[in-house]
Parts: sequence; structure tokens; C-alpha cells
Amino acid sequence: MKTNKKTTITVNAHVHAPIDKVWEFWTLPKHITKWNNASDDWHTPKATNDLKDGGQFSFRMEAKDGSSGFDFGGIYDNVKTNDSIHYTIGDGRKVHILFEALGITTVITETFEAEEVNSIELQLTGWQAILTNFKKYTESN
Repeated sequence: MKTNKKTTITVNAHVHAPIDKVWEFWTLPKHITKWNNASDDWHTPKATNDLKDGGQFSFRMEAKDGSSGFDFGGIYDNVKTNDSIHYTIGDGRKVHILFEALGITTVITETFEAEEVNSIELQLTGWQAILTNFKKYTESN
């Protein structure tokens, strides 16, 4: 019997901010547009987020020079405030995000099913860079 076990990738960050602030900055579109990019030459000019089980989200990610862009979106499978978010990306891959309060620090652990176009290393680097940008934005605001 052949199994179709998908490769998963995990990234994480220790954000020096209380979990309520981390949750707010992670989930509100006014903040998502400030941190959701893997490099300084990209940005997220538009974000919508219906944060509830069955709710949809969409983040427009574009190169600042206008040369390329794409919509990243999906549907929430399970949302537990200040604890976890589980969603399915538009291409069917699953993502699980855990938020763990450790005093005034919040640990974010994000695990996602890898896609088959880009290398594992590129995906790991890209998702970690976005998480690092989130950490920098949250700690400085």
C-alpha cells in the first residue's frame, strides 16, 4: 500500500510580547499588511481576514516594483483565540500555527505542508523570513 505522506516544514519564533498583542498583530489586516513579506522588496498591500472556523482570508503579496505578485489565501478549519490557528491554503495544503505564552514572551510554531514547485530549503527560508518580519514588527510597535 502506497501512502501519500506530505512533507511538513516547521518554523518558529520567540516574540518578546504578550500573547494578546501577538494574536492581535497576527490576525488584524491593519497589522498583516505591515509585516507579511519575506524580503524588503515585497509587500502586502491588501489583506482580508474573517478569523473564524469556516472563515476565509486573502493576502495580496506583490513585488514593490510591480513585476510580480500573487494572492495567498485559504479557509480556516479551526481557530482558538490566543492558542492556535489551523487552515487550508487554496491549493489544499494544511497549515497549523500554535501560540504559547511564556510570561511576556510568546512562542509561535508554524507547521505547513510543503508544495512541490520550490525546494524545501526555499520554502523554509521564505516562511521563516516572514515570521522573523512579524517578530521585528511586533516587538517594535
